[in-house]
Amino acid sequence: MNTEKIALIDIGSNTIRLVIFEITTDYNLLELQNIKTPARLSQYLDENKTMSQAGIDALVQVLETFVAVTNQYDVTQILPMATAAIRQSTNKTDIIQQVLDRTGITLQIVPEEKEAYYGSYAVTLSTETKDGVTVDIGGGSTEITYFVNKEIVRYHSFPFGVVTLKQMFFEGKEHNSEKAIKKMSAYIQEAFKSLEWLQDLRVPVTAIGGSGRSIANVHQRQINYPLAGVHGYQMSRDGLTQTLKLFKSLSIPELQDLDGLSQDRTDIIIPANVVFRTLFDEVNAPAFIFSNKGLREGIIMDYLNNKSDDQAFSKMNTSTQSIYKLGLSYHTQDKVADQRGNLVSMLYEEFCKEGILEKDRYVARLLQYGSYLYYLGVYVESGAVSQHTFYIISNSELNGLSHKERVVVALLASFKNRSLFNQYSEPFTSWFDSTYLNQIRELGGIIKFANALNDSHLSVVRNIELKKNKNGYELLLYYKGSIIAEEYRAMRQRKHIQRLVKGDLNIAFVDMVTGKKKVINHS
Repeated sequence: MNTEKIALIDIGSNTIRLVIFEITTDYNLLELQNIKTPARLSQYLDENKTMSQAGIDALVQVLETFVAVTNQYDVTQILPMATAAIRQSTNKTDIIQQVLDRTGITLQIVPEEKEAYYGSYAVTLSTETKDGVTVDIGGGSTEITYFVNKEIVRYHSFPFGVVTLKQMFFEGKEHNSEKAIKKMSAYIQEAFKSLEWLQDLRVPVTAIGGSGRSIANVHQRQINYPLAGVHGYQMSRDGLTQTLKLFKSLSIPELQDLDGLSQDRTDIIIPANVVFRTLFDEVNAPAFIFSNKGLREGIIMDYLNNKSDDQAFSKMNTSTQSIYKLGLSYHTQDKVADQRGNLVSMLYEEFCKEGILEKDRYVARLLQYGSYLYYLGVYVESGAVSQHTFYIISNSELNGLSHKERVVVALLASFKNRSLFNQYSEPFTSWFDSTYLNQIRELGGIIKFANALNDSHLSVVRNIELKKNKNGYELLLYYKGSIIAEEYRAMRQRKHIQRLVKGDLNIAFVDMVTGKKKVINHS
């Protein structure tokens, strides 16, 4: 597959957005452009759901601008997808024709079930959540799905969104009117209770879309969250209550100055927050999660998965695939990374076998991720490779990994010494106890030592064995070829595994051809 550029135009009830993706040969999605305008098309629908000519003109004006932008990027395909506002319009045939005549664009109306599918599809491909509920609240509709083992089993589209809720309950009232909020809350609760399959599912709820991102952004800033990005960010019911209380306490001008809240959502953020908290209660959810992947990404992922011979995006290997793609973005050498991973696995297994480490499949997985991305920051600049590595990984949107897991992988992949490790982990000390941080530091040392065992990048070390003796331990490194580089580097990095054994440690290279053994140090 050749690199291609796709322009996706998401025509929602509240906003219209253009996103131009470049799709690389390894199916990485690179976002070249992202523009939105708060058109609020649903406000142009009359009581009979007919869109006025003013609304059609507003739509056409935006699309003309977006087409001009796509011309600057030589896109190979434009996907203009229209949702609730146009889908619900009684004159949608006229809208489609006018858009075609005036812009050359053929609108594609996304059916309710497809809108729900695409959003949920993006969540299942970008998180590790196997069973859950998704909610995508737009300007004129709210899509709910329930998926089990990453397959949708139920979906429903409610004919209300943040703009229509505002029109229904806040017309002529303040944005934070307690009376209006109470009536709206009762209406939303009744709507959710009409779905029997939604009640008391006790699974995570994942929010898709701009309103969710805004709430997550505000909450992160309120608590001085130390990490960038909202994808995978989790809030409790108390958190949703805190943000709702904050929004209700502020005037519109104050909301416009609120850090993290988009100005075009100031008058509709309360309805969104009420929808989320009400749904949380109906599901009896253990967590409320935010996804930065939704309708647009779902459409592109579905398009690519249908186009590719193999799965461009996998539901079952989400995190592994995400780690691999991040490595590719920073030109990680596969052969070198794979050998380092093999050596890390052998060292880990030997230390577990001797009871020095406790074997844990979850920890072993994160250890492999850290090993694969080890020092990827060298692509930016070699002088501060550890710092670049930690920053890139901890602030990258890694699908399938929680924010805590991202930090762990970043700590492992950037490990250089104790002082830098403490510096990087300091903002996250409330996330991990000291025992766990010590374990991560020790595992980072294993990665650094393993990297030393392939200093020549010739994969000379083929096997590893740790043996206990009367004085301590002996680490046998079986090799084929020249070990000049590895011998020197292993001696220098020996301290990182010496700490693990808490006693004497001999390191010896054993020639697999001659059987000759060379001890490089003795403590």
